[in-house]
Amino acid sequence: MLKEEFPPNNNWFENFKVRVDLGYQGFDKDYICKEVYLPKKASKKHPLTREQKLSNQELASQRIDVEHSIGRIKRYRILSDRLRMHDFDAYDDILEVCAGLSNFYISN
Repeated sequence: MLKEEFPPNNNWFENFKVRVDLGYQGFDKDYICKEVYLPKKASKKHPLTREQKLSNQELASQRIDVEHSIGRIKRYRILSDRLRMHDFDAYDDILEVCAGLSNFYISN
């Protein structure tokens, strides 16, 4: 889905530092970025070392604010329920309103 929205040949992220979770394994191979922060993955044969675990915790603590913001926006059911709209411009407007309401809630 990411490759459909952001084709790798357009260099979408070349000027950005990107923080992703383990769901985006191979992101650094598909996209050109200034820097990619990707946690290390453990396997049964190769468990993580203490340093790798600490590094993963540091990356998670940097991503947590964004994860909380996404969760706050998903409180609005129109965004978290199944999309049955065909007018994507209206959906973008709804997303902007929900993000604005979330920001207003935080600031007050």
